Amino acid sequence: MVFYRKGMTVVAAGAGQASSPVGAEAPPVQAPVIRGRILVIDDEQGIRSFISRGLGSEGYLVEPAADGIAGLEAGLQQSYDLIILDLMLPGLPGVDVLRRLLTRKPEQQVIVLSALNDTRSKVTSLELGAQDYLSKPFSIEELMARVRARLREGRSRSVHLTAGGFTLDLIRREVHGEAGRVALAEREFLLLRELMSAAGRTVTKEHLLAAVWGYHFDPGSNVVDVYVRRLRAKLGVDSIKTARGEGYRVDAA
Repeated sequence: MVFYRKGMTVVAAGAGQASSPVGAEAPPVQAPVIRGRILVIDDEQGIRSFISRGLGSEGYLVEPAADGIAGLEAGLQQSYDLIILDLMLPGLPGVDVLRRLLTRKPEQQVIVLSALNDTRSKVTSLELGAQDYLSKPFSIEELMARVRARLREGRSRSVHLTAGGFTLDLIRREVHGEAGRVALAEREFLLLRELMSAAGRTVTKEHLLAAVWGYHFDPGSNVVDVYVRRLRAKLGVDSIKTARGEGYRVDAA
């Protein structure tokens, strides 16, 4: 069994590989089968190499990023089956990378891999949307098992939300209803996703401001109202209900 601790790789006794017999005929070379594409965001070169070797031996294509800014850019611009994310990163903290990434790509699978093993760090990461949390030092066998589990779960997960007579495609970011397919702009999609995720319940403007736009807007702003009007223009005036003084709602049925 192989473990990684900062600055060193530890191989348990008896973990050596048997050598091939002298003179044995080499097996035919086969094209590698790529089982998944994984982004590793970690500032330690040793950990990036350790993970790349381990997952690469299992048929995964591993791409590295050495800081939070580069990792976020890669995660948003490229398509990955899974992202392995450290929390203590230069450039941009891992928790901010996680928040921004999953705001834009809610379907993205993320495993947090961090030296922080306190309860608060774990709870915060999971509540932001990470699927798993593994503390350092770690064994490559356990990491690979978690990677396989998350990828199985991701392939079986629904990529649609259905409510109010509409089906929202979380991958293509478009909505289907009686009028057919309707393409959505970025903020329109994020707003409708929040409302449909809470179908049948009123969602406050404060929550929508935080979830869709972050905390950079004045709570007295009318940006939510403006985007609700845009969605109603595309989907129909009754697609989103107003709860006066409270917020907005998409019906469950």
